[in-house]
Amino acid sequence: MNTLSSICKKMCVIFAVFFALFLVGCSHFFDGTNNQPPTYPISSIVLTTLQRTIEPDILPLTAPKVLPYEVAKYKQYGYGSWQYGPGLSSVVRYDIMPREYVISIGGIDSKNKEKSVQLLQFFTITDIHITDKESPAQAILAGYKGGNSSAYSPIMLYTTHVLDAAVQTINALHKQSPFDFGISLGDTCNATQYNELRWYIDVLDGKKIAPSSGEHVGADSIDYQKPYKAAGLTETGGLTKTGDLDTTIPWYQVLGNHDHFWMGFLPANDYIRNTLIGDTILNLGNPLKDPLGADSRGFYMGSIDGRTPYGDVIGAGPIADFAAAPKILAADKNRRSLKRSEWIAEFFNTASKPVGHGFSRSAIQSGFACYAFEPKVDVPLKVIVLDDTQRDDDPINPNSLGYGHGSLDAQRYDWLVEQLDAGQKHDQLMIIAAHIPIGDAYVGTQHGWERELHTKLIAKLHTYPNLILWIAGHRHQNTVTPFVSPDVAHPEYGFWQVETSALRDFPQQFRTFTIMLNPDNTISIITVNVDPAVQEGSPAAKSRSYGVATQQIFKNPVEYAPSGSYNAELVKQLTPSMQQKMQLLYKYIVKK
Repeated sequence: MNTLSSICKKMCVIFAVFFALFLVGCSHFFDGTNNQPPTYPISSIVLTTLQRTIEPDILPLTAPKVLPYEVAKYKQYGYGSWQYGPGLSSVVRYDIMPREYVISIGGIDSKNKEKSVQLLQFFTITDIHITDKESPAQAILAGYKGGNSSAYSPIMLYTTHVLDAAVQTINALHKQSPFDFGISLGDTCNATQYNELRWYIDVLDGKKIAPSSGEHVGADSIDYQKPYKAAGLTETGGLTKTGDLDTTIPWYQVLGNHDHFWMGFLPANDYIRNTLIGDTILNLGNPLKDPLGADSRGFYMGSIDGRTPYGDVIGAGPIADFAAAPKILAADKNRRSLKRSEWIAEFFNTASKPVGHGFSRSAIQSGFACYAFEPKVDVPLKVIVLDDTQRDDDPINPNSLGYGHGSLDAQRYDWLVEQLDAGQKHDQLMIIAAHIPIGDAYVGTQHGWERELHTKLIAKLHTYPNLILWIAGHRHQNTVTPFVSPDVAHPEYGFWQVETSALRDFPQQFRTFTIMLNPDNTISIITVNVDPAVQEGSPAAKSRSYGVATQQIFKNPVEYAPSGSYNAELVKQLTPSMQQKMQLLYKYIVKK
C-alpha cells in the first residue's frame, strides 16, 4: 500500500511538472481564465528601419522553380528566407527648396537642427487587404500558378495577424514617443466583404478575432484559423468598463478601391453578391477584356481549404475541368458585399476613438467619404481626407484596368478646393490624405488618373503654399516624390508626396511621420518605415516568410530594393506670413 502511495505521489509530481511546462510552452493560449483565446505578443525588441531592415536572401542557384501555391516546398528550397540588413539613415532632401537656400547655408546645420521643435507625430498604415480566404468569391485563379500576386499568395492566410503585430508595434513606439493620431490609407478589405471589414475594425479595437468563416474548420488545429485576442490600438491594451480601449490612440480612415469594388476593380453585381453568401465558387471570365464584364463566364476562381496547414487551393480552373460546379464547405451570410454607405456605417460600431474614425453620420446616407480634421488645437494644421477612388456608377473604360483608378468627380473636386481655400485663408498648414497617389508615374487610362484631370489637379495644388504633404497608399511602394513649384520665384508652392507600402505584401511595413519646425522657420517632414516586430514562430512571422517567398517567386517591382524601405527628412519653405506665425508658435513651444 505504501509502495502504491509512493508511486501515486511520484506520478502526481511528474504530472504537475509536465502540466506546468505545458502552460509555459503554451503561454499564448492561456491567460489564467477559462475559455480565453490566445494572444500573439510581438518581440520585446522594437526597432525601425533606421536601425535595421529586412532583406530577402538570394535563392540558391540549385533552387527549382516553385509555383505560388506549392507552399509546402518553400522552406525546402530556400524560399522565404531573409536576414537583417543595415539600417537606413534619413536622407535630407531639399528638392522643393530654393537653390540659394542650399547653397548659402548648405541646408539645416546640425547645431541649429537640435533646436527644432516637434509640431505633430502620426503614423500611416495601408493596403492591409484583410482577406476571407475561404470565401467562394476571391480571385485566386489569377495568381495561384503565377500571374498576379495580389490575387493569390499564401500571405492571405495571415492578414489579420500581420495587422495585430503592426498595431502592437505602434503601441510600443507610442510609449517611446507618443503619436498624436494614426491614419489608415485604404484597402482595408480585399473583396468588400462584411466579415473582412469587421476583422479589421475588431483588430484595431482589441477584440476576439475568429479569422475563419463558414464552418470555421481548423479553428482548433490550424494556426491561421485559430481564434485569438487582438491587442488593440492603445498604450496599455486594456479596456474600460464601457468596453472602450483605455488610452486610445485616435485613428482615422480613408476609403480605398478594394473597400467598395469587388477585388478593387469591379462593382459587385447581383451575381457576385449572391455568390459571396452562397457555397458555389465564383464563375468568371475575363471582365477586363470581355464586353460582358462581370457577367462573363468561363473559369472558377477558387478558394482555400481551411482544414489544411498550407491553405490548399480548391475549385480553381476552367469550367471544362469540373464535372459539376465546385463548392466550398459552407456558406456564410457574413461574407455579404458592402456598399459604400454600409462600409462607412461600420466605423461607428467601434470601441476605439474617435467614433466614426473621421466619417460623419451624414456620410452613411450620402456615401461621401471626404472629411477634414485638426489633430492638435495648438498647432495650425489640418488633415484633408480625400476619397480619390472612382464612383461606383462610373462607366467603365474599355481600355482601362477596371475601377482601380484615381478619380475626382465635380463634387469632390469642388470640396477639396473649398478645404484648401479655407486652410490657406486661416493660415493652416495642410496635409492631404488619399488612397491613390498622384504623379507622372501614375497617369494614363491603363494605370491611374486620366491625364486631363490629373494635370488640372496638380496645377491647382500648386496654388496653395500652405500645402506641405500628400500621403497615399495603393501602389504598395514606399516612394517619395517632390512636386516642385512651377514658379521659381515662389518655391513655397512646392509640396511633397509620400507613399506607404502595403501591410499585405513585402515589405509589409507602415510609416511614421514627424512634422518639425526648424529655427529658420522651415518645416521638416521626417518619415520612417517600420517593420512589425514579429515574434519568431508567430503567425505574423510566418506571414513575413511567405511575403519574402512571394517576392522571390513573382519578382514584383520594389522601389528601393532590397528592403523596399526609404527614410527621409523632407524640407519645405513657408510663406513670409506663415513664417511670422510660426515664429510665435516656436517661442510658445520652447517656453512650454
